[in-house]
Amino acid sequence: MSSRDDQKPDFESGGVHEVDLDQVPGELAMLPLRDTILFPHAILPLAVARESSVALVHDAVRERRVIGVVTQRDPAIDDPVESDLYRVGTLTHIHKMFKFPDGSLRLVVQGVQRFRVLQVTQYRPFLRAKIELLREVVAPEHEIEVQALAQSAQGLFQRVVELSPTLSDELAGLASNIQEPSRLADFVAGSLQSLTTAQKQELLEVLDVRARLERVNKILAKDLEVLEVGNKIQSQVKTELQKNQREYYLREQMKAIQKELGEGDDQQREIAELREKIEKCGMPDEPHKKDALRELDRLSKMSPAAAEYTVTRTYLDWLTAMPWQKRTEAEIDILKAREVLDNDHYDLEKVKDRILEYLAVRKMKPDIKGPILCFAGPPGVGKTSLGRSIASAMGRKFHRISLGGMRDEAEIRGHRRTYIGALPGQIIQGLRRAESKNPVFMLDEVDKLGMDFRGDPASALLEVLDPEQNHTFKDHYVDLPFDLSEVLFICTANVLDQIPPALRDRMEVIRLAGYTEEDKLHIARRHILPRQLDNHGMKDVDIAFGDEALTKLAREYTREAGLRNLEREIASIIRKVARKRAEGHTETVVVTPEKVEEFLGAPYFMRDEMEERTVVPGVVTGLSWTAAGGEVLWIEATQMWGKKGLTLTGQLGEVMRESAQTALSWVRTHARELGIDDSFFERIDIHLHVPEGAVPKDGPSAGVTMATALVSMLQGRPVKARLAMTGEISLSGRVLPVGGIKEKVLAAHRLGVKEIILPRRNEKAVKEDLPENVRNELKIHLVSTVEEVLALALPPGEPVTVTPPQGPVAGMSTN
Repeated sequence: MSSRDDQKPDFESGGVHEVDLDQVPGELAMLPLRDTILFPHAILPLAVARESSVALVHDAVRERRVIGVVTQRDPAIDDPVESDLYRVGTLTHIHKMFKFPDGSLRLVVQGVQRFRVLQVTQYRPFLRAKIELLREVVAPEHEIEVQALAQSAQGLFQRVVELSPTLSDELAGLASNIQEPSRLADFVAGSLQSLTTAQKQELLEVLDVRARLERVNKILAKDLEVLEVGNKIQSQVKTELQKNQREYYLREQMKAIQKELGEGDDQQREIAELREKIEKCGMPDEPHKKDALRELDRLSKMSPAAAEYTVTRTYLDWLTAMPWQKRTEAEIDILKAREVLDNDHYDLEKVKDRILEYLAVRKMKPDIKGPILCFAGPPGVGKTSLGRSIASAMGRKFHRISLGGMRDEAEIRGHRRTYIGALPGQIIQGLRRAESKNPVFMLDEVDKLGMDFRGDPASALLEVLDPEQNHTFKDHYVDLPFDLSEVLFICTANVLDQIPPALRDRMEVIRLAGYTEEDKLHIARRHILPRQLDNHGMKDVDIAFGDEALTKLAREYTREAGLRNLEREIASIIRKVARKRAEGHTETVVVTPEKVEEFLGAPYFMRDEMEERTVVPGVVTGLSWTAAGGEVLWIEATQMWGKKGLTLTGQLGEVMRESAQTALSWVRTHARELGIDDSFFERIDIHLHVPEGAVPKDGPSAGVTMATALVSMLQGRPVKARLAMTGEISLSGRVLPVGGIKEKVLAAHRLGVKEIILPRRNEKAVKEDLPENVRNELKIHLVSTVEEVLALALPPGEPVTVTPPQGPVAGMSTN
């Protein structure tokens, strides 16, 4: 036998004959199929390669050539068990078998009868199972309806075959020769390629012929509708192509005629240039391009002197100038990005980590949508400049939009073209200036947005800043969807409460609390001094700042969270030195703390202010949060002759007034425990004052401070020096958590506070938000009750009983 003969398959045939169902045994070998359903009476070629299946076929060929065929639920399973198989299969006769040299087999089989698997009895060397043959059901009263359904299925199937490009025309003839409704339903179900394996299995399991034909008719009707719509679309496309070809020939003839007459050369050249730009600008969808070409066709028919000509020309210029497909493609280098961020900004680790995380994810998945970040913090902490550094680190273009004072919705969405002088909104204008569809967009001062009769810009931003919607952002002027999902939006704000909740919910807020003195010293050395020296034409040899001088500037001349005032004071000193240089003094000026006072005058803030104010009983140092960062405030309490009066001054808000009432109620409730006469309030009036009365104040965080001030006044015991506190108080004496912990602690640190009392439930903020050097320099007490606050704030000693006032002005006597 030649080598070619070795590759030929062996062939065995069992012929074609009817299977006697009465002779079918109750237990059969089971051949599992993948993604294939065999219907009764259908002839199907099968490829057999699994060892168990090959052994099954060899065993069946030696005996009756009758096997059971069932389909696997999951085609990926190689050794299926009983739970992996559908319960209904098809009794099958093997007509022909082809053996191949590699051991695999090719079969030609025919389905005979439906059966149900009762129990699998054997797994090796192949599956065997007990079965129950299933009989089809046709109710006598439904015979006429079944015949009608069969005729309908034949007609629908013939039309489906005519319209389908994948079904052979012979199938329609075969279907028309089938008289049995049951066989017709099985033939149609096995022929349709639109059905999934699970859908075919469902039809195989339907024993009621009427119900099976109803399902087949529904499937055929749906397939026919889809095919008819598809053919209609194909016809429309063909007609459109013919129309476009005709227009092209006519337009070419028109050009030739105009060229011969010498008319319209300049205008046609302009139209041709615009047409070329439209083709090359990269509009993502064909409908967009059709809209642009339609406008161009209108423009070609207008006179250049017409008013509409300029409007349409400007619109087309905007369309072609937009970066539909232009991107700033830069290789993502995490280490380089980290280096850029570190060089441009000191500290701000949370912001840097978030940007580096985004870059790392984008490196793994380039099509990730850009995050919507919001930098919230006091003025001067570097929110805006941080956006430029982020763009530089990512290798992208940067564009900044100032939202402060914006009141017109059209500033975001643009004006409609019906208005004279209409233009796109700031978003589209920014993209055109950036010449990229994936720039870094800085939306500055988002909390300063306004609204009036022209609309609400904050509401217009809801779509811009929503990753689920902004991929189809539609400017009123452009009137075509533009994909903003690749833009990295960064918003900045001082106060989050002024941002509408729906807009705030779309942004990932990153808080920038402010800088410590150590941070300011580093930033002044690395960034502020070089920049100001360059701005004033000075060099390092002309002026030298000592660390003590910079620390004095930050501590006694600029008590702020940011750096702007520090930069102004440094610039002021440099200007004075520049004047000396201009007057002929050439020696290097070394700026010392004494020189600072010489140049700038007496300090604005004194470090010993706290000790001076808290030596009097009833005065306590509190902490507050403002849009400009944390602030230190003093709460003063005094008593006088009267009867149950409580006076609150200092321009306090409603919440702060309620805190004072709560603090007084708690003190009165626990007076005996505190060593205070129970009836003290019957003979005196109490006055609580918060200095700097011109500044409005509100919030619940002064509750513990007010309670401590009252107890300190009533006991005649001054509060411990250089101690500050914050926390809300409840009537039961619990100290509740408050916000702005980092800002408040940094403000206290700047003032020289040594101990701080904070609510215990703010422990997470203390550990995660406060710089390590601040935690090390301050002694932070975490408390849960007012009793703990008083034990820490008031020096040890017996409580002093207050004697009732003896005159118009209350005087305190201590026992």
